[in-house]
Amino acid sequence: MSVPKSITAEIAQLRKELEQHNYLYHVLDAPQITDQDYDRLFRRLQQLEQEYPQLVSQDSPTQRVGSAPASHFETVTHEVAMLSLDNAFADEEMLDFDRKLRERLEQEVELAYCAEPKLDGLAVSLLYEAGELVRAATRGDGRSGENITANVRTINSIPLKLRGDVIPRRIEVRGEVYMEVAALAALNRTQLESGGKVFANPRNAAAGSLRLLDSRITASRPLTFCSYGIGQNEGVELPLSQYRQMLYLRDIGLPISRLIERLDSVSACLKYYRRILSAREKLAFDIDGVVFKLDNIAWQREAGFVSRAPRWAIAYKFPAQEVTTRLLDVDFQVGRTGALTPVARLEPVAVGGVMVSNATLHNMDEILRKDIRIGDLVIIRRAGDVIPEVVAPVVQQRDAELELPQMPSHCPVCGSEVLQQSGQAVFRCVGGLFCAAQRKEAIKHYASRKALDIEGLGDKLVEQLIDLGLIDSVADLYDLTLEQLCGLERMALKSAQNLLDALDKSRATTLARFIYALGIREVGEATAEALAKYFADITPLFDADIESLQRVEDVGPVVADNIRHFFDQAENRAIVERLLQKGVNWPRGDAGQHQQAQTLAGKTYVISGSLEGMSRDQAGALLKARGARVSGSVSAKTTALIAGDSPGSKLAKAEALGVEIIDQTGFNRLIEGSLPGDE
Repeated sequence: MSVPKSITAEIAQLRKELEQHNYLYHVLDAPQITDQDYDRLFRRLQQLEQEYPQLVSQDSPTQRVGSAPASHFETVTHEVAMLSLDNAFADEEMLDFDRKLRERLEQEVELAYCAEPKLDGLAVSLLYEAGELVRAATRGDGRSGENITANVRTINSIPLKLRGDVIPRRIEVRGEVYMEVAALAALNRTQLESGGKVFANPRNAAAGSLRLLDSRITASRPLTFCSYGIGQNEGVELPLSQYRQMLYLRDIGLPISRLIERLDSVSACLKYYRRILSAREKLAFDIDGVVFKLDNIAWQREAGFVSRAPRWAIAYKFPAQEVTTRLLDVDFQVGRTGALTPVARLEPVAVGGVMVSNATLHNMDEILRKDIRIGDLVIIRRAGDVIPEVVAPVVQQRDAELELPQMPSHCPVCGSEVLQQSGQAVFRCVGGLFCAAQRKEAIKHYASRKALDIEGLGDKLVEQLIDLGLIDSVADLYDLTLEQLCGLERMALKSAQNLLDALDKSRATTLARFIYALGIREVGEATAEALAKYFADITPLFDADIESLQRVEDVGPVVADNIRHFFDQAENRAIVERLLQKGVNWPRGDAGQHQQAQTLAGKTYVISGSLEGMSRDQAGALLKARGARVSGSVSAKTTALIAGDSPGSKLAKAEALGVEIIDQTGFNRLIEGSLPGDE
């Protein structure tokens, strides 16, 4: 199939635009379009390449999705060795390094250095020929590494093709592949939810992701890259300055550190070190020190190397953020959703300048995977403001049979059962309404708009009421007095009375809203409505067995277990009964599959605008109780639009599609069982 010239030109232009925007975003940190606009260009290029596959090229921005799994990694020999750096741990060692270097070079003048943070990632080598990426390899032992080209091609910040008019015939670029702290946290959350491996730190995450045999998985990992040097170069005369060479790399499309600087003396280096150290916890990425390289390339060559490191560069390391200490015990904290998290109690130890005596262990699956025992010597890591965590035990120093921590069978806060659902790593307390660790969240949920909709009872007020001991559960809300509320911070007489009126109004609700308001795990609005229709009242739901619960639409084994365990807690039932005693009620005829005629089954309605005497949620509940489906958007499948005052754009769309429009009077007749026009 021949390709029109206009298509060839459009593909070339799209690639050029996308490469420019990649450069602006990843290298210059100066994006000029939104993510949505970038995605639009990218999708257009994908579409054209799918229609004209003969025009797909290896350096196209679309070719970063990864390929089928490899059986192994080939070995790559580095033409120029990737050496390590010597370390300094104190100002005196840095000053000594500078003195020895000046003596070797026979220079009395101050030496200038190129300085940049030392990223905590995985060192890689990128080889470009005629401007195209042809090979990527790990550092390995410095002499040889592993060919990871397929994986590296998936990293968006690494250009597949260099930019500019003066491109080296052949250039090898060294740099660090790493993962930002927030990206690692997000990845670990995903890994925990899927039962995958949790990474201890960004370096482990980067290394693990680059050494996957399936580059399609690597493509899904949030990796990025930063250049730090040039191994070899052919075809271009490079500047004789380390700093200017780095700027050249940036010009041809390779990211460099945004914190890189040229410093005129060793004293300036010490100031730079302290400045970066003080900013360390605010950075988006992990660093473990600062690298200083002699800026003068000719003097670098003169200074030469020792067996494993250049004499002209040094890494001034930061205070350790990983230390070892003794695990004394494991406690279990209960979160606001009832999740139990194991917390390590440690012999106090200084980590990164902070004394640490507690650290997270994530969950029981992680404890078992890492084989952490009470009494172990363990490695503790603290990075920035992140909660310290136990990385691993020092198994070699385990000199006795030590016990694994055990998840308690009952909640350490309220004594309720602790359960783990099949396929999930998390253990939870089922005492949702009365557990002290969960009560704030339970009350906020009870008062929320789609539950009892208690206007004026916001999150801060809930916390204030609990902290002052005025309420312990949702049932206590109905015992609040005007005098108590007026004594609260920022609560005037009118506001207090309005809240009492809202509480009184909330007593009249629907069964579906009440079930939803109880906050039973995984019982959302739709499930609450299904339960209300089926059981018609709360008492049958109290005593329903698993088999009965699973007869309800949308209720499977997991949800049925959650409901049954919730009502099996005597304290939960007691609070529900107190709520009923306080006057919470619903029309006994507005729910239950045997009591409410399903006159609107199979029909779909959209509600727009303000209805007199009720909210849209209440109107929707009345429609759903009669078997209807309520949607948020108008389509050709919509039965009718319920149009109140000021219905907005949905009215115009309904008219354009020929969808029936029902006003307030028609709606009233509809829910009474007779459709407009029946009379």
